[in-house]
Amino acid sequence: MLRSLYDWTIRLAEHPHALWALAIVAFIESSVFPIPPDVLMIPMILARPSRAWLIASVALVASVLGGMLGYAIGAFFYESIGQPILESMGKAHAMEEFNTRFNDFGFWAVLAAGVTPFPYKVITIMSGWTGMPLGTFIATSILARALRFFLVAGLLWRFGEPIRDFIEKRLGLMFTLFIILLFGGFLVVRYL
Repeated sequence: MLRSLYDWTIRLAEHPHALWALAIVAFIESSVFPIPPDVLMIPMILARPSRAWLIASVALVASVLGGMLGYAIGAFFYESIGQPILESMGKAHAMEEFNTRFNDFGFWAVLAAGVTPFPYKVITIMSGWTGMPLGTFIATSILARALRFFLVAGLLWRFGEPIRDFIEKRLGLMFTLFIILLFGGFLVVRYL
């Protein structure tokens, strides 16, 4: 099933209305869709590097708006919609413990999920469910998604096709390592 969704998403990148398709994919990926917008962004930017920043901007705006839908699902529809989505992803077992600790590290959770391969939709729903301040959620989502999408756009704009393999296979790992180092650095500063 995921392979057919992936292939469908790649075909959308070639469509004349690809920017709209990207906006839709980025929007729904932030709350329910399993395929990240990068799958559309990469071929779109490689085909037209001059539009790299526009493509990243569309992904950013749509993703943050979709994240707000995920937040609303968590805040208003958790039991009827949010819980089944999280259960289908195998994330429901630790809900209570996560709820009590989430807001203590909410900024970091949203930042990490926004730039790493961790499913951003899980964090958007949890942010609403736990009552994270909406302003904090939006600001952190903008920062995280901008880092992710504009870095991908910048790398593709600058290096083109040769960087594609790195982005598709290793960029998520690099973002994850960056977040770990950043978080570790803050812990070291805090406790020294």
